[in-house]
Amino acid sequence: MIAVAVFGLVALTGGCGENANANAHQPGANSVDERIPVRTIAVQQKTIALPVHASGTLTSSAEQRLSFKIGGVIRKIYADEGDVVRPGQLLAVLDKTEIDAQVAQAQQALTKAERDLARVEGLYRDSSATLELLQNATTGRDVAKETARIAQFNQQYAEIRATRGGKIIKKLMNEGEITGPGTPVFVLFETGADDWVVKINVSDRDWARLNLGMNAKVVMDAYPDAPFTGKVSDLAPAADPVSGLYPVEIKVAPQGKRFAPGLFAQVDIIPSRSGGYTIVPIEAIVEGEGKSAFVFAIQPDGESVRKVPVQVAFLEDNQAVIASGLEGVTEVVTSGAPYLNEKKKVRKM
Repeated sequence: MIAVAVFGLVALTGGCGENANANAHQPGANSVDERIPVRTIAVQQKTIALPVHASGTLTSSAEQRLSFKIGGVIRKIYADEGDVVRPGQLLAVLDKTEIDAQVAQAQQALTKAERDLARVEGLYRDSSATLELLQNATTGRDVAKETARIAQFNQQYAEIRATRGGKIIKKLMNEGEITGPGTPVFVLFETGADDWVVKINVSDRDWARLNLGMNAKVVMDAYPDAPFTGKVSDLAPAADPVSGLYPVEIKVAPQGKRFAPGLFAQVDIIPSRSGGYTIVPIEAIVEGEGKSAFVFAIQPDGESVRKVPVQVAFLEDNQAVIASGLEGVTEVVTSGAPYLNEKKKVRKM
């Protein structure tokens, strides 16, 4: 009886082991699919004219920065911000104490040089002075005359007068302040119906794609629902030495709206030259910062992904135009991209 019981126990144990092994070898019986479900889309190629996008401020093509030719202390300012001025109107004067003294000094030096020349001429006629002394005295008189002329010229420009009619939109200095030669004191805005321009700055690459007369779309923060039509009216021949960018002016008409200097504007210019660009849905873009972003590209095995850095040229409707980074990539992840990294497996839905 004991032998039979042991045999039965062994048989029972062996039977359980066979069933366990059989279940263990059944594929997918208890396994969980940990692949992340994603949707993908094929990368598209499109030939488009990449727009030049920039921001700037509204101003006048005839805007002027008025300053003194010489430095000194500002004695009197006759105009304030918002004043409408006429051509030739006196706007500010310097304290002329110093420049008047310089003029008087130059005049006295000229008088002395003329006396010296007259004396040497008399001696030369009497053969008591050499030709060299006469020439030196003549040169001294001529130098003194030019010095006096310079002092008188500077004396005339110790004041600021309006060069044209317009409105003072900025007063940059006050009475009693010391100004230097060429330091702006006023910003004069010529009031004309056709003088409005938006000044922007572009890179050298964008500057090379622009031409005079190109159409531009101008959207101002003050009138966000009323875009304006403009034209490229000026392309700077050289870059700004401080920023390294090229100034561009876009001529724009008010179209019945009230304009004011300093209004902020966004400008889009469509160049005539087209180029080939890669198009992907906006949902494929992850971790965007400025124009830099990433997309997940499907690897050849269909289950792995690769995180690819890209440069976004601009957004068009619900698509992103990629300037660079997707060379050789044919398929990118759209739905499910925010949950991915390069260690995870995916399965297409």
